[in-house]
Amino acid sequence: MNKYRKRQRNIYDPLSKIPFRISRSKIDMFLKCPRCFYIDRRLGLGRPSMPGWALNSAVDHLLKNEFDLLRKDGKRHALMKRYGINAVPFKHQDLPEWRDDYYKYKGICTLHQPTNLEICGIIDDIWVNPNNQLYIVDYKATSTSKEISLDDEYKQGYKRQAEIYQWIFRQKGFDVSDTAYFVFANGLRGGRVFDGRLEFEVQIISHEGDDSWVEPTIFEIKKCLDSDEIPPSGEGCEYCKYRKLIGKEEG
Repeated sequence: MNKYRKRQRNIYDPLSKIPFRISRSKIDMFLKCPRCFYIDRRLGLGRPSMPGWALNSAVDHLLKNEFDLLRKDGKRHALMKRYGINAVPFKHQDLPEWRDDYYKYKGICTLHQPTNLEICGIIDDIWVNPNNQLYIVDYKATSTSKEISLDDEYKQGYKRQAEIYQWIFRQKGFDVSDTAYFVFANGLRGGRVFDGRLEFEVQIISHEGDDSWVEPTIFEIKKCLDSDEIPPSGEGCEYCKYRKLIGKEEG
């Protein structure tokens, strides 16, 4: 078993001229808690890892396979027809890399010249309409009896995720729609007999994105990383509260 220790790689050096990679998830961490972000990216101490979501990964894989079958022939999915979305799965030679199909953790990246930060993300899918305008698409797996919406507090991160991807693809020269789509696979709980099968209800929810916040946030991240002072905790950060409580108990 590997011991939890300080990381020696992927640590920001204010004096380095090499572009420093910032993932979509690290941007979200910064927005939630600058302190955790700084300790991770500048000091090399990341948050404790979480267990993987095997079921979510399986649903993600199955959806990609389903849309890839239609991608070859440029055909619409039945869900697109049901929701009146005039688009087809987007074909591009770099799609496997953007989706990280081979687990090389590359994704799609763009260099923000003013800060020398390389902003990266791993997408689930891209659709394209007849005007060659792209839609950012994200797959989500859940299991709830409630109506699925994007209004829950924790789902605000979903919206930011889509908007960061919209910004990245625009920086790469693509024409990107403000509309993003979330494909939700909801595991149904109402069956009387399990019989080794889990049935899903799949639906699409749209989001009108606004990526105007992304670049100002990149400048804030750069300022944070260049500082020699650890910033304050984000409001309600459970990790920081836990560290503080442990510190008190240990004296």
